[in-house]
Amino acid sequence: MVSNKNNAVSLVTIVIPSFNQGQFLEECISSIFRQNIPVEVYVMDGGSTDNSINIIKKWEAQLTGWRSHTDKGQAAAINEGVALGSAPYIYWLNSDDYLLPDKIQSLIGELENHPEASMAYGCVNNFIESTGRVYPVWVEPFSLSRLAKRCIISQPGVLIRREAWDAVGGLNYHLDMAMDYDLWWRLYQQAGNPIFLEELIAVNRVHKATKTQMHRVKHYREAMAIVKKHHGSIPLKWYLFQPYAVWYKILISKQYGYVDF
Repeated sequence: MVSNKNNAVSLVTIVIPSFNQGQFLEECISSIFRQNIPVEVYVMDGGSTDNSINIIKKWEAQLTGWRSHTDKGQAAAINEGVALGSAPYIYWLNSDDYLLPDKIQSLIGELENHPEASMAYGCVNNFIESTGRVYPVWVEPFSLSRLAKRCIISQPGVLIRREAWDAVGGLNYHLDMAMDYDLWWRLYQQAGNPIFLEELIAVNRVHKATKTQMHRVKHYREAMAIVKKHHGSIPLKWYLFQPYAVWYKILISKQYGYVDF
């Protein structure tokens, strides 16, 4: 781990898990340093062979730390980065996504106004890399019944209290696709209700190399297993809409070049 710890008291520990995302990484990092709040930023690179290391070194003076080597996957890398930090709030941003200016401060404000909340989340847009199309991710105010029917929280728009993160033990590193969905369930169950902010926070970039696009069937099945584990049963909606959520979207993805099957 290359460390560049400064003396400023950070409000947020931000972790960037990354692997061969050099074409997007700089926009991701620069969006963090447009937040105008004290942050500690850790880039957890999985041993990239593209230009990622050059970009990381370009930003090294502003990063709190970074490393690049083979790891145990995305969830484990995020847990590792969070453990290196000490700020009272936690946020992770995948290296192909980016934040809009000053939005973490908005989420901090929500948590300060709602001390009972384990996390605050806002709205997120999808950006289709191949076409330039932008449309909102399905996000809505928290409801347990709605969470059982779909993931109504979008990860790039989420800020978590460190004490809540510690209470649930962070991400389940045994999960590969829907570790964020599992985390929302555990945070609700063990650390309190989340609070929703109807404000656009971040942009989720959709391109052919994203895990969700490449492995839709695996993602859907993992999500269903999470619902069964935490909810006790799987709502009928998951079975009724599976052909649309998986197979139809695969066809659309192929048509518009989102996925390379």
